[in-house]
Amino acid sequence: MKTAYPAIIHHEEDQYWAEFPDIPGCYSDGDSIADVISNASEALGLTLCDMMDDGNALPASSDIAAIHPDDGVVTLVVTDPFLYKKNTKAVKKTLSIPEWLNVEAEKRHLNFSSILQQALISALE
Repeated sequence: MKTAYPAIIHHEEDQYWAEFPDIPGCYSDGDSIADVISNASEALGLTLCDMMDDGNALPASSDIAAIHPDDGVVTLVVTDPFLYKKNTKAVKKTLSIPEWLNVEAEKRHLNFSSILQQALISALE
């Protein structure tokens, strides 16, 4: 589930830092523009993941053209909060499929767990 939020990138001396107007308390920094944007993507993903885990709705992303900071530049930062899910413990699920599908999949040595995970991730996007 990729999502994008506007960030304001600031530069002070030898450091860059980013803030998200739509996500209070979400900040990041870095030694270069590339670092701060990469770190901002991770900080945003972790923050959104925590919000989802707490049962909170994600805030709407502001129109980037409507943000006019006193200093800094505005850019969009893309992240996927599902990449930051902490509970990766495997759970056993019982499911039913048609016999013919099972036979064909086993002939091809398909990994049922992997295919189900990929399908579920795709359905959540």
